[in-house]
Amino acid sequence: MRRWVPVFALILLGVVAGPVASAPVVAAPTGSDALRVDLDEILADPRLAGSHAGVVVRDPETDEVLYSRQPEARATPASTAKLFTAAAALEELGPDHRFRTEVRAAAPSAGPLLLGDLYLRGTGDPTMLAADYDRLAEQVAASGVRVVQGRLLTDDTWFDDVPLGTGWAWDDEPYYYAAPVSALTVAPNEDFDAGNVLLRVSPTAAGAPVRVDPEPATDAVRLDVRATTGEPGSESTLSVTREHGGDRVIVSGSVPADAEPAEEFTSVRDPSAYAADVFARALRAHGVHVAGTAEGTVPAGARTIAEHESMPLRELLVPFLKLSNNGHAEVLTKAMGRQARDEGSWPAGIEVLTERLAGLGVDPAALRLVDGSGLSSMDAVSPGRLALLLDAVRQRPWFADFHAALPVAAQPDRFVGGTLRNRMAGTAAAGNVHAKTGSISGVTTLSGYVTAANGRPLVFAVMFNDFLGDSPNDLEDAIAVRLAEYSGPGERPSGIPAVPRQNTAEVGGESDLECSWTKSC
Repeated sequence: MRRWVPVFALILLGVVAGPVASAPVVAAPTGSDALRVDLDEILADPRLAGSHAGVVVRDPETDEVLYSRQPEARATPASTAKLFTAAAALEELGPDHRFRTEVRAAAPSAGPLLLGDLYLRGTGDPTMLAADYDRLAEQVAASGVRVVQGRLLTDDTWFDDVPLGTGWAWDDEPYYYAAPVSALTVAPNEDFDAGNVLLRVSPTAAGAPVRVDPEPATDAVRLDVRATTGEPGSESTLSVTREHGGDRVIVSGSVPADAEPAEEFTSVRDPSAYAADVFARALRAHGVHVAGTAEGTVPAGARTIAEHESMPLRELLVPFLKLSNNGHAEVLTKAMGRQARDEGSWPAGIEVLTERLAGLGVDPAALRLVDGSGLSSMDAVSPGRLALLLDAVRQRPWFADFHAALPVAAQPDRFVGGTLRNRMAGTAAAGNVHAKTGSISGVTTLSGYVTAANGRPLVFAVMFNDFLGDSPNDLEDAIAVRLAEYSGPGERPSGIPAVPRQNTAEVGGESDLECSWTKSC
């Protein structure tokens, strides 16, 4: 039978035998343990319930991993995949790589008459503006050619004829961030959104159709203008949509009579034909007559009449990474394939890309990339591999160019702050964090560099996938700010940093897209 000891007896025993031993005192966490406590608290946010959250923080000077959660669990990287593409391109193509666009002819000339066809040949330059085609036309005119007996033939065979990446959503096709990739194209602006036309939609009189002006002027898209001008002060319901698989662009809705002209982008169906149209117009403006345009391949031995070289890759990295330009990523991917395999295709380019990653210590077997931009939902990488890449490239001779091209937190200049220009203002991360963002539906990622409060350089990778509702990118920011506040071994937990949350509604953005894709940053 179990015998019970009265409580007063236990008390008496305690008095006789002396005090009962107290529980050991647990010291408050310090240093990296304190950092772990705070990062764990950030990641306990209920918005991440049921989602994937992977985070890795490394000290590259000691190779110490300061924080790790699901380091090798692969997830969709979105635009942080561009970090892999940029690093591989710098390795394979080199920071001085330039794209070349040429005008050639094989037929002889008789005075001002070219007795045959004129060829426009591209190698993928995504920075070709209408002004650059105008300068090419000026060179043709200066060569003495005034009449082309044949046609203007476009040669875009430097790349294959597959215009859209594997796994790209069909309903993204009309939008400028998913423009077709071609060796010959036109950019409508100095963001170099190649393969797109900028449509300037202006109100007229109330009740009358709006005015639509394409920039540059082109017939590469067929405008179907249904939009009208609304009463002053009315709501804008403007919509610009290119039909799936076609070149007809429907402009519908209403624009208030007192509104400023609206700017809308649309991708083109055929970038090479777009380039031919823009160049033919430039030729005519310089007094060079061409009967028509078509496709063709430059014959062997054709002479060069005019040429243009792009900015070097080290400069192209700025609009590429700051503004998260998908087209630049895909052009670089195909260019790597062309240079190393003599095949300007995604399969060849991805093969070269992964080989260059292996040379940087990133095991290609541990990730899957099917495009260079991260627009495909089939891409899969882990935060551990992203952090490893960021660590490894610090030793490469081109690292300064790579680092300078990353978006910088809370810097208002678009070509400095990029996709981080509206984030982390008034915190220790402002002007400190250099990192690549990534954002598509259900995905937000942030990977890059930060200098801690103790002066230590840190690399970090944050990947959130499969969340519901608005993007929790403020949690990414909180992690980056906490790392900027990290003071080393003696510090104690400080809790979740106060980080202003970006209001996408205020800046006209959509929470599931890169802000640069909606032109809101």
